[in-house]
Formats: sequence, structure tokens, C-alpha cells
Amino acid sequence: MNVSIYGVGSSLFGKQPAASPEQLAWTAVLEALDDAAADDIDAAFVGTVFGAPGVAQRVLQGVGLAGIPVLTIANACASGTSAFHEAVTAVASGRFRRPLVLGIESISVSFAGAIHPEPTDSEGRTGLALPGLYAMAASRYLGLGLVTREQLALVSVKNHANALANDRAQYSGDYTVEQVLESRMIADPLTLLQCCPVSDGAAAAVLGPERRRERDVKVRASVHRAGGLWDHRSEHVWGYELVRDTARDAYEAASVGPEDIDVFEVHDAFTIGEIVTTEALGMAEVGGGGKLVESGHTALYGPQPVNPSGGLLSRGHPLGATGVAQIKEIVDQLRGEAGDRQLASADLGLVETMGGGVAGIDGNACVVTVLER
Repeated sequence: MNVSIYGVGSSLFGKQPAASPEQLAWTAVLEALDDAAADDIDAAFVGTVFGAPGVAQRVLQGVGLAGIPVLTIANACASGTSAFHEAVTAVASGRFRRPLVLGIESISVSFAGAIHPEPTDSEGRTGLALPGLYAMAASRYLGLGLVTREQLALVSVKNHANALANDRAQYSGDYTVEQVLESRMIADPLTLLQCCPVSDGAAAAVLGPERRRERDVKVRASVHRAGGLWDHRSEHVWGYELVRDTARDAYEAASVGPEDIDVFEVHDAFTIGEIVTTEALGMAEVGGGGKLVESGHTALYGPQPVNPSGGLLSRGHPLGATGVAQIKEIVDQLRGEAGDRQLASADLGLVETMGGGVAGIDGNACVVTVLER
């Protein structure tokens, strides 16, 4: 795949009701353009979930990007990486030479508090929001002895500690397992510190054909799948099969296996999400994800760090921007530019983003991307 990432950028992440979507986007886009040393953008792919109609064109015209094709993609939590995947495909096919990818979300303006369940979906009509859906997965794992409450809490401990070295993260902290478990219950067994926050933010990337510059990062593979039908006959929790199948195709396209990846950024909107995802990615067997965390395997300086940015739990989760922020973190790590959270060595990185929320479907979308230094 003859596609590289030239530059990346992001805003701060957090509740920023005083910051307009334009201000958030301009910060990320201008940083990415400067980082790429290229401004001849010929298309834009924008991921957003709750953005107002025309938000993509409105924020882009403010930085002089008008008169080019602008495509807006809404794919739940995977909106940003879905936009990234489409831009990669466009470059690989020769459709565009220098597309911009932008993820943008201003959730604290769109919602007063948590995101509301979608009333047009059957699960939404019952009030089943995503914390409840993930809580059911955690309850199943606990009931089958596939994870312990302490292992769930350790994901939060790890990711909040990682975010201490990320000055753009929404939250960070040096928590103990006991503090995580004793925080306010949100959806049993998931406590407050095991759930991602409501966030505002933007992230951007500039792509193009390989140009053999030292700081460019190569896209080894990018695979996008939508979830299949999922019901009581599935032997796995919601989302597992979609991530597993998408990752399998990405590994094959990149000619690598999970053991070859040096650093991961994965969708950890809730602690159980990271554990199930590491299993679906092939890092461990089902029931082994909790042990990965407990052993230190996925710690910042462990054999295969997961979410060095702090992840969605701590960096924040502005839905449309999340996937592109994950891309930025892996690019920074592969370049050796991640500051105090920089790994000693990283040649291959993987990004996984999975969005969901439609009853009867094993996730709206999943994107798995393999990047190479």
C-alpha cells in the first residue's frame, strides 16, 4: 500500500463548551498542515457523529480549505478512523493525492450530561445506553470467571497513569485499584473511573503517496468492516467477532501477526472494552485479557504497551475525533516524538476503533490500521 501519513495534529481534549467546533478544528488542522510541510490539500474526509449540518465545510473554510471535495462520515465511535480509511483508499487508488482527515466533536454543547440513548433504535427505546451494554459484557466475563474486578480496575489504573504524560489528555491520575472500584457506580459492575468521559476535541492528519521522508509514517494496512447480525446464538460478547475479523484481515494485508506489533491504541471506552479488544486482536485467548494487564504486558514500558496516550478512558472520547487522535498517538510513538511517554523502540503500531449502538448488530463499524515507522 503506497500511502503515508505526512503530518498529524490535535486540539486539547476535554469539556470545552466555550470553544466552538471551528476553534477546535482549526487548532488540529493547522498543526497537521504545518507538521506535514504540505498545504496542497485536494480533498477532506471528516468524521463526526453529532456535528451540526455543514460543520465540515464550515470549519474547513475557516482555514482556507474551500472548493475541494468534502466528505462527512458518521460511523459512531469509528467515524474518525472510517474517514481515515476512506482517505487511505482514495490515495491508494489515485483518486486524490493529498487528502486531509479531520475528526471533530463538541459533545458538551450537543448534550447536557451523558449521551442520550437513540430512541429510534429498539435498544435505545428501552433506555439501554452503551454503559449498560458494556456492563453486561463485564458481568458475563465476571460470571464465567474470565476476568476479575481487580483486573478491570487495573485497566483504569494503567491508562490514567499513562495520561499523566499527555498534556492534551482530559483526565489523568495516580489511582489505586481500590480507588477505581470505590468510585461511583455507573452501570454495575462498571464504576465512574472505568467509563470514558464526555469530551470535546479535534484531531487531523494529512496523507499522500510515499515520498521517502524520514518523518513520514507508512500505512501498512487499513481495514474497515461493519458488524454482522448478532444475537443470543453468539458465543462471544458484543463486538468481539467484529474486532477479531477486522484484525485478521488487517494482519493479513500487512503480512504481520499480533506478536509483531510494538504498540497499540485500542477502543477502551470502558475497561472491559480494552480487555475484550486485546483478546479479539489476538494478544491473548478469551479470558486472558485481564491477565495481560495484571502481568504488566500492556503497561507503558511492558512488552506490548496498550493505550500509551491514556486511551479513551483518560485522554477523552470526542467520538468523531477519537480514531484520528489514536492515529496521531501511534504516529508520535513511531517517530519517537511522544515526550515523557515515549517507548524505547517502536517500529509497528496498530490502531483499533469500534463503534456501536444498533440493536441486533455486532457493532456499527470497526477499523483496524497497521502503521510502520
